[in-house]
Amino acid sequence: MLKPGDPAPPFDLECALDGRTARLSLARISSELILIFFYPRDFSFICPTEVTGFNQALKEFAAEETSIVGVSIDNVDSHLRWARELGGIGYPILADPDGSLARAYGVFDEDAKVALRATFILDRKRKVAYSSSCPLNIGRSVSETLRIVRALRTGRLCPADWTPGAECGPTDRDF
Repeated sequence: MLKPGDPAPPFDLECALDGRTARLSLARISSELILIFFYPRDFSFICPTEVTGFNQALKEFAAEETSIVGVSIDNVDSHLRWARELGGIGYPILADPDGSLARAYGVFDEDAKVALRATFILDRKRKVAYSSSCPLNIGRSVSETLRIVRALRTGRLCPADWTPGAECGPTDRDF
């Protein structure tokens, strides 16, 4: 799995976006930060809670100059059907049917043949600033991901449970 400081593998893939099929490449995303989250499958039990959770927080991430990109091994037609069933999704969901992008990020589960629940936040140089993964049976926290984005944007040392407005650490230290 990629770790902070690693360059983000580029991509140019089909995606579901605003109810239609499109293509998205990493190079075309111009926001300060990019949140890429991998999930196992459309039409599953936990995944819709994450996908709709990120959709509900889309404006908060946009206010932090952060684009959101979802990725699973499902094809774009599945993404389109699922997004309609979920009431619409306002960010791109990449189709990675052969798992090549998940493998490039080091999050493809070869036994289950799906992407792990993994989260990557890329900085403006498109290097990994943050990465995490969790078991397939446990959903990630959208609010914690937003807190991490906000902490990264300070450029400062942020202690455990830091929230915007709370004191940050000294500027003369790296950790």
